[in-house]
Amino acid sequence: MIKNIQDKKPRILVIGDLMIDKYLFGHCSRISPEAPVQIVDVKKETMLLGGAGNVVNNLQSLGAYVSVLSVIGDCHISSLLKKLLEEINVETKHLIREENRVSSQKTRIISSQQQVVRYDIESTNDINSSSEEALQNKYEELIDEFDLVILSDYGKGVLTDRLTRKLISLANLKNIKVIVDPKGFDYSKYSHSYLLTPNKKEAAQATGIEIKSSESIDKVLNKLKKDFKLSISMITLSEDGIAILDSKIRRHPTVAKEVFDVTGAGDTVIASLGYALACNLDIDNAVKFANLAAGVVVGKVGSATVNFDEIITYESSLHLSGCSDHIKTLEQFLPIVNKLKENNEKIIFTNGCFDILHVGHVKYLEEAKKLGGILVVGINSDESIKKLKGSSRPINNLEDRACVIAGLESVDYVIPFEEDTPLKLIKAILPNKLIKGSDYKGKKVVGEDIVDELILIDFIAGKSTSEIIKKIQISC
Repeated sequence: MIKNIQDKKPRILVIGDLMIDKYLFGHCSRISPEAPVQIVDVKKETMLLGGAGNVVNNLQSLGAYVSVLSVIGDCHISSLLKKLLEEINVETKHLIREENRVSSQKTRIISSQQQVVRYDIESTNDINSSSEEALQNKYEELIDEFDLVILSDYGKGVLTDRLTRKLISLANLKNIKVIVDPKGFDYSKYSHSYLLTPNKKEAAQATGIEIKSSESIDKVLNKLKKDFKLSISMITLSEDGIAILDSKIRRHPTVAKEVFDVTGAGDTVIASLGYALACNLDIDNAVKFANLAAGVVVGKVGSATVNFDEIITYESSLHLSGCSDHIKTLEQFLPIVNKLKENNEKIIFTNGCFDILHVGHVKYLEEAKKLGGILVVGINSDESIKKLKGSSRPINNLEDRACVIAGLESVDYVIPFEEDTPLKLIKAILPNKLIKGSDYKGKKVVGEDIVDELILIDFIAGKSTSEIIKKIQISC
C-alpha cells in the first residue's frame, strides 16, 4: 500500500482557519506566592502551524503539492503565519488579508511534558462579505489545478455557511472530491461532501444520537450519510480506530502504540486520508494509511507532522509490513537513515551472506537488535558470494535471502551490496555500532575506524551454513 503512493505528488488544495500553535516548554519547582498556581521556568519556545496550517504542513511533509486558501488578519500573528508557511515552501499569495481581524494563536505552557495552561488570541467572527467573495473568486480560478480539496474548519469564521456550500458545489460539478474536518453542531453546510471526519463526540452532537455502543455508532454513521448526502460516512473513534460506511459498515482498529499528545492528530488524519484518496487509493486502504500516520504523531509532543520514512518505520515496528518493504537499495535508504538520525535513532549495522538461514543467524541478529536502535543488515549479492565462497554458492539467490532476513522481527532494513566488503555501505550510512561475530576477535574489521563502536557477538557453536550443506551432502 505505502509503496504504491510514496513517490506520488498529488495536488491538494486546503481551505480553512489558519492558526499558530505556540509552545512554552519549561519545568516547575515552586508555587507562586501571589496565587496557588505553578511557576514555570520557561526554557524553550516554539511556534508551529496549527489548524488548517497543520494540515498543510502534514501534506507538505508527505510530499504532496499543496496550496492554501484562507483569510488572515492585519496583525503580527498573520505575519508570522505567512513566514511559517514560506519556511515550508508553501505559497502565501492566495491568502486574503482582512482589516481589523486577528489571526488565531493558541499558546500552551508545558511543564515536564504536561500541559499546564493554554491561552488564545484570535478573532472568531465570520469573515466579511468582501473577504468571502475574494476567497470564492480565488477558488474558482484555482480549482481545476487540484486533485482533491480539504476543508479544515476550526470554527474561526473562514468557512462561512454560504461560502462552504459554494465551494463544495463547484468541486462536485468538476468531479473533485471534497473532504471536511467539520466543526459545530449543524453539518448541513457540508452536505454533498465526499466525506467528513468527525470524532465520536462531534458526530454525536451533530446527529443528536448518544454514542454508547457499537449499535449507536452504526446509527450515527447511517444518519450522517443520509442527512448530509455523503459519499462515505466516517467517525474517528480515538483508541478504537475509525468506522466507515459506504455500502456497508467497517471498523479499522487504531495502531497507536504509545500516546504522548493528541494535539493535531485530527489534522494528520485528514491530511493523510486526503493524500491517499488523491492518489486513488480505495477508502479502506486510505483509512489504514491514515491510522498509521496518526499512530506516529500521537507519539510526539505538540502539533506534529509525519513523513513516509516515519510511517514505514512505524509500520515495521508493528510487524504489519511485508518483507519487501524492508529491502532497500543504498540510494533508497540514505534519506531514510538521515531522517532516523534527525530523530536521534541509533543505527546498528552488520553484514553477511545469510545463504541458508539457521538458528545461529537468528540468535546473532536478535543479540544485535538488543543493543538498541535500528538494525540494518548488509547482504552480499550472488556474485559477491561466488567470489568469496566458490562457484557452488550461494544456495539461495539474493532475492530469497534478502526476503527471509527482512522478515525477521529483529531486522529493520536489508541492503544488498555488490562489493567484496560492506565498506561502501558503512561509509555512506555511518552507523553508530558495527556488529560482527566473535570469530573476528583480534582481527581487523572493515569499517571499524568509521563507526563509534565495534561489538563482537558470540556465535552458536556448530551452527553455520557450511555445516548444514555438509550434512545434506552426507545424507545424500
